[in-house]
Formats: sequence, C-alpha cells, structure tokens
Amino acid sequence: MKTIAEVMSRDAVNVTSDDNIRRAAELMKDLDIGALPVTENGRVIGMITDRDITIRATAEGRGPEDTLVTAVMSADICQCYEDQTLDEVMDDMRVAQVRRIPVVSRDAHTLIGIVAIADLTQSDADDRETAQTLREISAPVPAGQEATRM
Repeated sequence: MKTIAEVMSRDAVNVTSDDNIRRAAELMKDLDIGALPVTENGRVIGMITDRDITIRATAEGRGPEDTLVTAVMSADICQCYEDQTLDEVMDDMRVAQVRRIPVVSRDAHTLIGIVAIADLTQSDADDRETAQTLREISAPVPAGQEATRM
C-alpha cells in the first residue's frame, strides 16, 4: 500500500506566526496556491487560506499590514505523517472536508511537506475512492454545523 511519502510535495512553502496577511497573500499569488501552513518554531500551528483572508480579514475591515496570520488562520487542522497510507489520509480529508493537509514529522511535528487531493488523484489510488473523497470534501456542510477539523 502506498504511503504519503510517495505522493506528497516536499517543497511546501509556509508562513510563520510572525507574518502578516499581506505576506501570506503575496506568497499565495506568487505561487498560485490557495493555502499555506502556518508554523511557529518549525511546528505547524494552523493553515491560512485565501478564503480566511477574505472572510476573516478583508470583509471585517482588518488591514493587511497589521493583521497577523494567526488572527485569521484555522488552528484546529488535520495533519498527517509521511508513513501513513493514502487510504488513511483520504479518510481524514473526507471527514474534515479539506483538500490539503500538512505532512509533519512524527518526532518533532515539524513541517516536511504537504499533500493535496490532486496528489492523491495522480497516484495509483483507486480512482473511485479518490472521486468519492473529492465529492465528500466538496459537499456543503448543513446549515448550523461546522466541518470537523482534525
């Protein structure tokens, strides 16, 4: 069975807890990505997305220079380890309804990569299961409920 180490991106770019949302937005623009892990002392403490910046900062009138990423990031996030199987991580993504998960080391919980649903679709994983995972991740959360973050 394939592991996350075989499909993950090892060159994950991140922001730190000291960065402001302008820095995060600039990185997302330059790299054409929609999310970044947030680290503190090398450990992953959250994820910030373009949606977080739009909804939790811009729409609330927060300035990009004086708003730290920690003020708008999602802190309760899924993480995985590189020795986990694709099936395990797909299940976690399905439950949490997320499209990407930081990969951390088991010992220090430091960022070593990121795995996205696109990485899983390009692997040898069962195409039906990957398609089902994508459908479940993309399904709207019923009103009054929040998606579970792992």
